[in-house]
Amino acid sequence: IYWSLGAAFLGVCGCCGALRPRYKRLVDNIFPEDPEDGLVKTNMEKLTFYALSAPEKLDRIGAYLSERLIRDVSRHRYGLIFFLIFFCCRALFLLSQFVKFANIEEDTPSYHRSYDFFVSRFSEMCHSSHDDLDIRTKFCASSPPCCCTLSASLIALLCFHSRSPSPLQATEKEKESPTELAERCLRELLGRAAYGNIKNAIKPVLIHLDNHSLWEPKIFATCCFRIIMYSIQPQHSHLVIQQLLGHLDANSKSAATVRAGIVEVLSEAAVIAASGSVGPTVLEVFNTLLRQLRLSIDYALTGSYDCAVGVSTKIIKEHEERMFQEAVIKTIGSFASTLPTYQQSEVMVFIMNKVPLPSSQQSIEAGKAGENRNRLTQIMLLKSLLQVSVGFQCSNMLTALPSAFLDRLLSAALMEDAEIRLFVLEILISFIDRHGNRQKFSTISTISDISVLKLKVDKCSRQDTVFMKKHGQQLYRHIYLICKEESNVQAHYEALYSMLMLISIELANEEVVVDLIRLVLAVQVAQINEDNLTAYNRCALFALGAAYLNLISQLTTVPTFCQHIHEVIQMRQKEAPYLLPEDVFVERPRLSKSLDRLGPEVFFWQSKISEVLGGSGYNSDRLSTPYIPQLTDEDRLSKRKSIGETISLQVEVESRNSPEREQVPCYSDTASSLQHRVLVASERPQPPPSPSGTITAAYGQPQNHSIPVYEMKFPDLCVY
Repeated sequence: IYWSLGAAFLGVCGCCGALRPRYKRLVDNIFPEDPEDGLVKTNMEKLTFYALSAPEKLDRIGAYLSERLIRDVSRHRYGLIFFLIFFCCRALFLLSQFVKFANIEEDTPSYHRSYDFFVSRFSEMCHSSHDDLDIRTKFCASSPPCCCTLSASLIALLCFHSRSPSPLQATEKEKESPTELAERCLRELLGRAAYGNIKNAIKPVLIHLDNHSLWEPKIFATCCFRIIMYSIQPQHSHLVIQQLLGHLDANSKSAATVRAGIVEVLSEAAVIAASGSVGPTVLEVFNTLLRQLRLSIDYALTGSYDCAVGVSTKIIKEHEERMFQEAVIKTIGSFASTLPTYQQSEVMVFIMNKVPLPSSQQSIEAGKAGENRNRLTQIMLLKSLLQVSVGFQCSNMLTALPSAFLDRLLSAALMEDAEIRLFVLEILISFIDRHGNRQKFSTISTISDISVLKLKVDKCSRQDTVFMKKHGQQLYRHIYLICKEESNVQAHYEALYSMLMLISIELANEEVVVDLIRLVLAVQVAQINEDNLTAYNRCALFALGAAYLNLISQLTTVPTFCQHIHEVIQMRQKEAPYLLPEDVFVERPRLSKSLDRLGPEVFFWQSKISEVLGGSGYNSDRLSTPYIPQLTDEDRLSKRKSIGETISLQVEVESRNSPEREQVPCYSDTASSLQHRVLVASERPQPPPSPSGTITAAYGQPQNHSIPVYEMKFPDLCVY
């Protein structure tokens, strides 16, 4: 009875399709109702996928397919038999067997995997030189890229999906070109790559680009790594950056065009990686780039990749090295712009510490060759620093310019090289300009209405006030000394003008405005008797002072102050137009060498300005005190004697030519009394840099305040 019931139950199961094994249902579904329609393509794909995911069912699938084939032969259905033999069996059995073979566990005791024959075969197909273009294209499309560098499971996956689509998968992919197919395979491969396989995937790409000289056009290389960076998982991005950095170091003695191509690719990859996870490679990127920059400078100077004259076997082209250096600087700036603010600050400190300065003698090389190397290194590093600072945005100047960084940066401002000084000014401007006002001061002029500039002015924050109390006198002193340089050109005066105006807009309270006015007036008075300045320098300084006082008078909105400045500018237009920017900062400036015969009406008088501003709540005592820069150890250690001499002369000139004493400037002096006047003036006690007075939020609304004792500066003999 039980046997009969079981047999009956099995018979019912055999008749009910829903209860049949899945592999049989999938095999049955590939056969159409009408034998003339051919196999069902979608069901064939389902069967193929099932066979790949469950290779242990292959024997049963094969046996059942054999049974169906025998049945079709007996019914003379030869068309279906053809499809099964040439497509189903080929795709299903051969590929599935390969997958089963590739998925053998690594810990199988008696089996050693080796895919060397795949490597050679795929390489041969990739680089086929068959005469028939169609055959060569098919070979290229049928060879999966980079498949032999990863684990067995990924190899199997790639081999299956990257082969030319079979009739079982006849879709739009049949029309894909080898380029499109290779890109799709590369994206899928890297998208599935694990952490440990990233390096194995990148290495063959680098080798391929090297062997086929694909760095120099750099279009293909950039495209490849853009695909790579967007395909891999974001947390693996830093591994690609490390691979590129190592490859750049490995090619440090390659041609400059090759190194420039690698740097360009690194720039693209680093920007993409910054949106993900760069990890600890931030400083490594900049350290490698700066090292390559230094090597390039050595190559250009010595003409040798061994940094020794006459040893190199390659011809080094200086213009190619310059191109490489510009590519490195561009990469530094583009990568830094994607970093958060705190990392940008670290990068700038890192770069500045590598600039060789006279104050750090261990960084300076002696001799003519050493001086050239020092200069080029200073310029390249400062250009790199400028690239970083341009994209830097920080509301707190104390954070943006820490003391150690600012000290080193301003030390570079005292160098004789005019190009270096200009870079320092541009870097400082990029830090101070936080509202995009820089371009509005690119041209020096005496405009009558400042409202046309549409300046963005905010109230000076507490942090900025603290910054100016701490570093203001240091900034004024360096601005004053840069103004006195005889090698200045128009670009320097434009940068100085922007610097003065941006400080007045971004960092100014009432005390800062007073100090800036004193500074400009001191430059006007002191440079009159300067013998080292040319006529252009002297006229340029007069024009610079006129342009600044014209704008600052309108910012303070004190009518009497504006009136005095306007009267002097009008007088200069009539009597001495060569003292105004419209006649000086042009292609062919109009100059005059007879500056010693100027009348008092063309000068801005400190006594008059002190009077008009004092009546509006400004500190008249401080305004009436001539500005005198302090002599520091940095000046005494400087190679140029002119710095110390300039400051000493300024002390003498201010004590002798003060307009408050004589209302007419004195332009000459006898050498017999000069030394005595300098000694007397230097011994005269000076008020502290920040005396008691008033400050305002927007150059008005005075608020009484006192300077704490610990912020006052006393002579050394008074300090225990």
